[in-house]
Amino acid sequence: MPGAAHLKISDEVEAALGMDGAVVALESTIITHGMPFPQNLEMASAVEAIVRKAGAVPATIAIIDGTIRVGLASADLEQLARAGGTVAKASRRDVAALLSAGKTAGTTVATTMQAADMAGIRVFATGGIGGVHRGAETSFDISADLEELSRTPVAVVCAGAKSILDIPKTLEALETRGVPVIGYGTDEFPAFWARSSGQRVDHRVDSAEGAADIIRVQMMLGMGGILIANPIPEADAIAMDEMETHIAGALADAEAQSISRNALTPFLLKRIFERTGGKSLKANIALVEHNARVAAEIAVALAREPDR
Repeated sequence: MPGAAHLKISDEVEAALGMDGAVVALESTIITHGMPFPQNLEMASAVEAIVRKAGAVPATIAIIDGTIRVGLASADLEQLARAGGTVAKASRRDVAALLSAGKTAGTTVATTMQAADMAGIRVFATGGIGGVHRGAETSFDISADLEELSRTPVAVVCAGAKSILDIPKTLEALETRGVPVIGYGTDEFPAFWARSSGQRVDHRVDSAEGAADIIRVQMMLGMGGILIANPIPEADAIAMDEMETHIAGALADAEAQSISRNALTPFLLKRIFERTGGKSLKANIALVEHNARVAAEIAVALAREPDR
């Protein structure tokens, strides 16, 4: 296995994988860079509990002391949550340097996919993927998540792309890379805090079994990852026009302070949290929990033998 010397899989996750059981990968930048303490720790613990309740094993992924860890103990989660933004944010380009230096880091969607693939995990739940940033035609700011989705055979369950991004361009970039965008119970691509971006998905499924069928075929064909877009529950959603006002203000703040590259998304999420009086954080937690439940149901269906 490539990277095995730098990979440590927990006993629980390894046992589940050895029995072809249901396992759901979970990222850690949402803990280290996405939410303040203690909400980040409460969210991480709740998400793992939701995955277990649905019949799957949670595998939160992070880099800790120079090792890629797949499956974390409660003490590890607390360490990451308390460290917050003082630890690194690890995308694919950072992994080798962080491992070599013995560092600790939260893993982005791209790096979590990479580690999940190394471990043999095929379903991953997150909040929202990265994508093409607004103004990318001049900044060229495009998330590594999109490239990872095109080459790494993992199904990513998310609430679409973060609303701070240019969603039409993000979908164009996914199409160019051959990444199927599957709506889970929806024909429209969700926009993180909002249930719809006004953009269409490529295909729709209405059950965990339907999603598992597509994942099986995609993996057999060796055609890379799949994006499963699962809208935030209606009761927790924030209207897109309301969010646009907050996003515009946060983007102006970022430009005024010359915030860019991998510091941009954490900055924008923090400013939007402040501008919404914490409303965006409540919605963020709700959508992550919803994605974890759906991902676990899909992982359970994937672990079962298909009827045909």
